[in-house]
Amino acid sequence: MVSVKRLVLDVLKPHQPNALEFSMAIAEVGVDYCVHVTVLEVDENTETLQIEVAAKAIDFDAVQSAIADMGASLHSIDEVEVESGEDAG
Repeated sequence: MVSVKRLVLDVLKPHQPNALEFSMAIAEVGVDYCVHVTVLEVDENTETLQIEVAAKAIDFDAVQSAIADMGASLHSIDEVEVESGEDAG
């Protein structure tokens, strides 16, 4: 089985919820999610964020749904780290 361990996402969101509330909502999607948010750009109505999510197994669909539920949009998946649970040798 392949697990997603780390995602780096480019997200555009409205000013509310703020970055702290936004990151906490994403962290609540999983039991061991570690979320790091960097605000890259702010304009009159929106903020561009770089979001890094790390965990043993990330549910991408649930993360994407949480982002959309807060009125934000996923622009791109900038980095991905996956790991196979099967022995390679």
